[in-house]
Amino acid sequence: MIRAVAAAAFASFFSILGAPPSGASANETITVVTSFPEELTTRYEREFERGHPQIHVQFVWKQSRDALVELAKPDQGGADVYWAPAAANFALLRDRGAFRKISVDRVALPGRLGAQQLSDPAGLYEAYDVAGYGVVSNPSALAAAGLSAPRRWRDLASPEYARQLAMPIASKVGFSPALYDIVLQSEGWDAGWRLLGEMAGEATLLDSGVAPTSSVREGKAALALTIDFFAEIAKANGAAVEMIYPERTAFLPAHVAMTAGGKHVAAAQAFIDFLLSTDGQRLMMERDSRRHPARPDAYQSASQGFADPFALPASTLLDYDSEIGRRRPPLITLLFDLAIVEGHAESAELWRKIHDAEKKFAGNAKAMEALDEARRLGGFIPVSESDARAAPFLERFARRDAIDPQQIAQWREEIGAARRQARDLVKSLEPAP
Repeated sequence: MIRAVAAAAFASFFSILGAPPSGASANETITVVTSFPEELTTRYEREFERGHPQIHVQFVWKQSRDALVELAKPDQGGADVYWAPAAANFALLRDRGAFRKISVDRVALPGRLGAQQLSDPAGLYEAYDVAGYGVVSNPSALAAAGLSAPRRWRDLASPEYARQLAMPIASKVGFSPALYDIVLQSEGWDAGWRLLGEMAGEATLLDSGVAPTSSVREGKAALALTIDFFAEIAKANGAAVEMIYPERTAFLPAHVAMTAGGKHVAAAQAFIDFLLSTDGQRLMMERDSRRHPARPDAYQSASQGFADPFALPASTLLDYDSEIGRRRPPLITLLFDLAIVEGHAESAELWRKIHDAEKKFAGNAKAMEALDEARRLGGFIPVSESDARAAPFLERFARRDAIDPQQIAQWREEIGAARRQARDLVKSLEPAP
């Protein structure tokens, strides 16, 4: 009799608070490896456990490199779920057999944005959010300078914009190699580096992720390159800033996956289901996180002015090649240091002289031909586009400390020689004393 009463009480308890997910045991703990900030993970832990009181979520915070080491261990180090903005990690771990297939409602979660693939086609990891890359602006500062909002990456190379611009340093700011790769994929490898060189020549370079948005918020710059949630958080908290998505930009996903070695499969699937549910996706749009859901129906409750990537014009979206993109950051970081950060003051002087000469010699075909060559040399990079698309070549730069120092020295010299030639060309246009 006592057992019957206890069983009835247990059943009644779960009828009120929610039954365990199919196959899950009562009072389970799942381990989630993540790099998302605590204010976001705490919100998800609270809301998930409210609906699933029999499952406790234990977060283990690991940045990208440390997470890859941990999840490469046998049984993925005891983790059940990996949840992070680390596209390269997910692809590597998938290829190593570290994930098991998860169940996803493909009607609600398209796994694509325009022509861009967001999720693993085999279902081994799924897009959780999409982060947009572009320009944070101070509309009042732009108006005071007589400038309209830029619409294309190319706009930022003109001196009127570049002198008002702040840019993150690729080796210092985690999101910036992906941002610069978007520009390179949008404009082409050689033209993209020339554009980045011209933009950066007269811009201010910054060394932290929040600095671009802060510089615009504080009036130190009118424009800055950034990832959108920094700008959106600032705006939601009262800053007079706006996020601009130039034509042919991209929204890159964070992902979630279930580990192959996890011991709590049903509970892990329940947590992933919550992350990807409409209610779960809405949690990321709150004022202290302001991330973009990967689920289109979540935007029905978005605040006014919060961009819906799934409703943007097709011209805004680049068909971003994520397989190339996940391999390029180390090379982009190295080249950005060599070509843009080193000798930045001298580059700024070169680009000022090129821009001033273009105004002075407008209509002079011979002078403009020389200035076109100076522009090419000013943005020269000693790596071909074919190499920059070749996986074996890119893998040589996966670790900065493993790169041949003679290679770095050679590239530094080639870049320096190109800049000297550019300065000589500009100087040749000056009248003889």
